[in-house]
Amino acid sequence: MTDAPAGTSTGTTVSAEQAEQQRRGLMLVLSSPSGAGKSTIARLLLQNEDNLALSISVTTRPRRSSEVDGVHYHFIDAGRFEQMREHDELLEWAEVHGNYYATPRGPVENAIENGKDILFDIDIQGTFQLYEKMRDDVVSIFILPPSIAEMKSRLKRRAEDEDTVILKRMKTAVGEMRHWSKYDYVVVNDDLERAYENVRAILKAERLKQFCSPKIGPLIQGMVDDLENELAEKS
Repeated sequence: MTDAPAGTSTGTTVSAEQAEQQRRGLMLVLSSPSGAGKSTIARLLLQNEDNLALSISVTTRPRRSSEVDGVHYHFIDAGRFEQMREHDELLEWAEVHGNYYATPRGPVENAIENGKDILFDIDIQGTFQLYEKMRDDVVSIFILPPSIAEMKSRLKRRAEDEDTVILKRMKTAVGEMRHWSKYDYVVVNDDLERAYENVRAILKAERLKQFCSPKIGPLIQGMVDDLENELAEKS
């Protein structure tokens, strides 16, 4: 008599590969004060993780000549934004300098239901709004610089902002850093390669959590059934 493959004794065929492939996707949130290196880590993740896509926001601000609709943002008018907000079509939103930015609900939900992971490069307020809407699907990481001196040095090395802007960013960082404990993980970016690998390790571990896949239960049950059948035959 040929032994049946694990998971087939009850008529349910589920392999470990199927369980992994059919898992539910997750929402990976990266937040940080300015100068912590969050955007660089996000870019590296998108370059090296096949099953990870960047969440594309909608915005009411005018499109710049260098921007492509649907790639950098989805550009909409204020009326459409209000409609989306009223019909609960947004996972999070914010007003910045008179313009609105938001994450549309539909594309994100469709992606994670099909096992795709979505990366969010957003601030603390946006993260908390995601918590309210889809907390079980969110994995949040707060990226910290190794010190305030290093953070200030990184901001100055950008050579993009005036001293007054840098000072404003540092003041904003005070409020942001007070909320570190509300994140699932904290990664200190004292070395870019190490910080990046730590974030990748978090992503890998979260992908393996059993609740992400509806097939894990049948896989384990199939093994239990096979084991019980074998023990029954020997008794």
